[in-house]
Parts: sequence; C-alpha cells; structure tokens
Amino acid sequence: MRRSCALALVALMSLTAAAPADHSAADYRDDAVSLEGLIRDNYAYLDDLPGGRVPTSPQLIAERDAVHDRDSLLRYAEDMIAALADHHALTGASFKDDWGIVPSYADIWIVKTGDAYVVDAVKEGSIAAKAGVRVSERLVKADGQPIDAAVAAFWSRMGLQPVGERAPFAARVLAAGRRDRPRVLTFAGPGGERTLTLDSLYKNQPDRPALTVTAARGVTTIRFNNSIGDDGTIAAFDAAMAKLPARAPVVVDLTDTPSGGNSAIARAVMGWFVTKPMPYQMHQLPSEERETGIPRQWVEYVLPRPGKYHPGPVSVRTGRWTGSMGEGLAVGFIALGKPVCGGRMAGLKGAVYDFDLPKTGLRVKFPAERIYTVAGAPREKVVLKPCS
Repeated sequence: MRRSCALALVALMSLTAAAPADHSAADYRDDAVSLEGLIRDNYAYLDDLPGGRVPTSPQLIAERDAVHDRDSLLRYAEDMIAALADHHALTGASFKDDWGIVPSYADIWIVKTGDAYVVDAVKEGSIAAKAGVRVSERLVKADGQPIDAAVAAFWSRMGLQPVGERAPFAARVLAAGRRDRPRVLTFAGPGGERTLTLDSLYKNQPDRPALTVTAARGVTTIRFNNSIGDDGTIAAFDAAMAKLPARAPVVVDLTDTPSGGNSAIARAVMGWFVTKPMPYQMHQLPSEERETGIPRQWVEYVLPRPGKYHPGPVSVRTGRWTGSMGEGLAVGFIALGKPVCGGRMAGLKGAVYDFDLPKTGLRVKFPAERIYTVAGAPREKVVLKPCS
C-alpha cells in the first residue's frame, strides 16, 4: 500500500500494459476475488454506500468469476471502482476507450435537480465553454440517448440501480465522454434543444507552465495550471513570491486544480503566509479502527519556511475544478484565517492511497483517509461564499 494524494496525469492516462508471462489465469482470478475485501477493509467512505457495503450484483459476481487475464481483471476492477460512485477512485491502468476521468478531463459539471440533469458549471476556456454550453441548461441526451436511459444503462450493465449519488455521478461521466472520441451532447434551455459535438479533453492537451502570474490594479494573481502535483511547482511559486514587494496583495487562484496534488507542495505554498506552526486539515484512518477497534485521527500542520514569508494580504479563489489537494489548500487557507471564495468545489473525498493487488500488481486507487477541516467539517462538503 502506498499513499497517493496526487493523481498524477501520467498515471491517469496510462494504458493497459502487456500481460507479464509469469501470471496464470488463477493469479488473475485470485486477485479479482481479493478486490472486494480490499475495498471493504480500506475504503474510507463505506458508510456513504447503499447499505454501508461494497456494491455487488449477480452481474459483478459473474464478471469476477470470468476473470482470466489482465484485460478481464482490469475491466472488472474498473467496474468495482466505478460502483463506488466516487470521482476520487480509479484504477492505475486504463483502456484507450474508457470514460474520461472527472474532474481532470471534464469541462461540464452536472448536478441532478429533481428529475433534471442540470449544468451547474462550465470550465472556463474549455471546449464546452467555447461551444457555448451554459450554466442552468439541462443535459437531455448523451450520444443520442435520453439522459435518464443513458444513466440507467451505465449502471444496469453492472447490475446496479441509479440511486442516490450514482445518478449525477454517471451523468458527469457521460458528459465527459469516451477518451478516444468526441462527445455528442444535447442540451435544453430557454431557446429549445441543441445538439453539440465536443472533442474529448484527452485530445491535444497543451503544455503549460506550472503557474501563470498576472498583475492588475496592484494585485498579483498566481494561478496554478493543474500543477499541485508537479515537481517544479514549489520552485516556481517561490520565484513568483520572491519578486513581490513585501506587502503586495496576492490572489492564489485554485480554479484549475482538478487533479489535486501532494501535501508537500500545498504546505510549501501556505508556508509563505505563516510565522508559526498552524493546523490546516484533519485526517482519520477508518481501516485502523475497523482492524483494532481504536480510532485514529490526527491534525496536519503547515510550518513557516525560513526566509520565505509574505506579510501582505492573501486571498484564495476556488471553483468546481478545485479538487483534492486543491480543496486541501482552500480549507488550509481558511484555517489560517485568510479569505477564500468560490462556492462549491469538486467535493473529492479523502486522501487517495494506492493498493497493488497481491499476485498481479494491478493497481487500484481510492480514498482510504477521511479528511476534515480543523473545525471538524468533512472537506468534501465545504461550500464557500461566491467570489464577488
């Protein structure tokens, strides 16, 4: 087991590796059988699942029993991970025609309001935004299929019902589309229905610097370009901060951090704004309590960084594409007493750990820690005031 707070983009886009010659059909089948117990023992949010149990069905059991090679094991693992309806859970390998990962490769955020699937947010500058997708429109079809039927089909293949969080989860995945082809989505609004063909976000991903630094009206904005997990981000942030006058106002822009990152980078960023150790988020490890009956909980701190302190005002902006460690930075700055705005964030649950299946080494990733604000609120449920 290895903790992985960062969802590295290389890992997210990895393709199925060639099957090692030394693994037998029995090895793949044994790993398939072990997966349910692995999730049951370690997934931090069992209580959020229907009945508080790892989802199962005759279809999933039949799929498990048919596993005989790496591809069939990966397909089964993808279905078991999808059954959690948790955008923070995934497999370490993938197929080229898999669904896009939300929120990293999504540009439309769908919520369910009554019986409708409503566009809650559109990513700034994205394919969907340029095509004119608008907040408050309804998603009514995906690839020509009525959205209710598409959502039901997403789950019925696994023998599951689209109850609770499963329905909006599936709608967001359908809106992200398949990785290897365009999406055909139909929206309804005041002007009637319109059908748009939108490229996958996996197509032609541009190279970007870790940060974009801009200045306007005496305020410097430092925008993270989905880079909280990139090795060079600390040095880039330090260089940007070192150029600022001592009391210059700074805006930390986290609106494009959907893939999260790691706590070392987050603590390095917050370290510029503290003069003493300060708590910034709280962790729980449910697996230890399940195993021993004794709860485990701890508070993580941000520490000052020698020679790196900015006494000027700092504020933080977030949005629907603020995910995982981006959300950790947001609640961390709140704990430091800094103003943070942006409404709802991605709401990604907990800290992700990597688990390698014992015989084949196939990797699955899911939240094994619950994360809270220092005040005790679940991080994934934090709602901030809108930015003015």
